[in-house]
Amino acid sequence: MRNSLKSISILLSVFSFLILFPQIRPALAKAPGSKKGNVKCTMDFSLKSWSVFYKSAKGEGVIKCSNGQKAAVQLRGHGGGVTFGKFNIPDGTGEFTPVSKLEDLYGKYAEVGGEGGAGKARTGHSLSKDDITLDLKGKGTGGGFGFDFSGFRISPMKK
Repeated sequence: MRNSLKSISILLSVFSFLILFPQIRPALAKAPGSKKGNVKCTMDFSLKSWSVFYKSAKGEGVIKCSNGQKAAVQLRGHGGGVTFGKFNIPDGTGEFTPVSKLEDLYGKYAEVGGEGGAGKARTGHSLSKDDITLDLKGKGTGGGFGFDFSGFRISPMKK
């Protein structure tokens, strides 16, 4: 009984943070050295991840921008937390805040995330790098639960 109450308390703390995080994100996005522009970019991606305290994710995607730029990209994520599971997201989508050019989107993003599911899984993550925000959504298969802090890197696809 005591362990159940402790688990419930931890889950409530995690979900409280996830609810509050979007409310503080606009303040975090106003970092100095702004790369803001008027080019809107989206990303279609596939991603596979697993976690047992340590989290690892690998995938690929295509970024398309309103100025006609397009790039195949490689996705990598690593981190840790109270997280267990395995997910496969074959058809995810992402939306970036406007930038000056596609190359501004490459690099390492910070991520705070939570996930849960069994069988049919859904994921939603908000990532940030400098003043660029990336919101990811996807459906797929897998199971697990947890909360983690991690880094997520977007790189040009190696030829």
